[in-house]
Amino acid sequence: MAPVVVMKFGGTSVATEEGRQHIARKVSDELSHGKRVVLVVSAMGRAGAPYATDTLLGLVSREHVSAHELDILMSTGEIISAVVVSHELNRRGIAARALTGADAGILTDGHDGQAAIIGVDTRHLHALLEAGEVAVVAGFQGMDAEGLLKTLGRGGSDTSACALAVALGAERVDISTDVDGVYTADPRLVEDAQVLARITAEELYQMASHGSKVVHEPAAQLALGSGVTMRVVNTFSDAPGTEVVSLERYRPDAVATAVSTVRDMSRLRLRLPYVKDDVQAHMAAQTNVYRALACAGISIDMFTPMNDRVVFSIASADTEHAIAALKPLGLDLACRPHLGKLTLIGAGMHGVPGVMAQVADCLAARGIDILQVADSHATISLLVDEGCLDDAARALHAAFGLADMAKRR
Repeated sequence: MAPVVVMKFGGTSVATEEGRQHIARKVSDELSHGKRVVLVVSAMGRAGAPYATDTLLGLVSREHVSAHELDILMSTGEIISAVVVSHELNRRGIAARALTGADAGILTDGHDGQAAIIGVDTRHLHALLEAGEVAVVAGFQGMDAEGLLKTLGRGGSDTSACALAVALGAERVDISTDVDGVYTADPRLVEDAQVLARITAEELYQMASHGSKVVHEPAAQLALGSGVTMRVVNTFSDAPGTEVVSLERYRPDAVATAVSTVRDMSRLRLRLPYVKDDVQAHMAAQTNVYRALACAGISIDMFTPMNDRVVFSIASADTEHAIAALKPLGLDLACRPHLGKLTLIGAGMHGVPGVMAQVADCLAARGIDILQVADSHATISLLVDEGCLDDAARALHAAFGLADMAKRR
């Protein structure tokens, strides 16, 4: 049986006649090589475009619609794209069929606005593919066990594509966008940022979870957990893009691969009651803090527990809500706003001594104060003043030679 290729196209790709022509050409190329094709499409354009998600949301006031009604509204942009792209393909003699996420068999949990995919019923898709048709699936959506439409969170079309690729046993999934691949840093911040020819699935996941917008985080997690072959490519060119591979297939020869940034963060510090030798009382105080934040629906990022305090960072938008949730605990609380997070990412840094020393020396030379640190086997995250964030990203990118490293890959 002919192999399946899943191709996801973002909003800028489907929004114009030129973009849709490129989509049709790429689909035709895959068909000519004997592939069966599934497309996943996002809503057309960005805020201000008539069918963009943000434009659709601007049609209603949040206090007068339910969460489920918002899901219905948000899903329509992708459905329009699916029909328009299917029409373009059929007009060019390529048999195609538009499908909603539910039509494509995407099953989700019951969470409005941030649903997770729990399964894919591929029977309808297999029938279309066996009939020689291209399936054009509206991304970002599925159906829960009650038959209700659910959306997957912003950027969720990437996740739709990866889930379909896994379920169909696809040869690969292409995430097509308007850039040439995954960069070593945001090219708007770092002038000599370079496209990576390949990146490990672990590195891509860390980039997505630490601020990079190139791939939706759940999609990167699926690629990491499933081993599905992924490429990040440009709709508008034939550039090879970035291949996402497993550590078994490719082991980086450099300590670091990329730098990512997150803006608009705050740091909260709470002083805990500390009684010497009373470990249980101390642990209970910490637990009360975490429970209060969890009940308020606030996600904490970098956190550092100490004997007499706990320090953590949150999104600036959550600051007032977090302070209100913590106030009943009666703890001394201090807040430092206007911060940013900088993350150095690299599967090659695990077990390598001196990486943090190099990071600290690099930022100290620029007079940038490190307010907090968190690390894993593939990341070092630093909290800094937001005004220093861009300079810090450029400094780390240069210090670890990321531009030259990308050219060698």
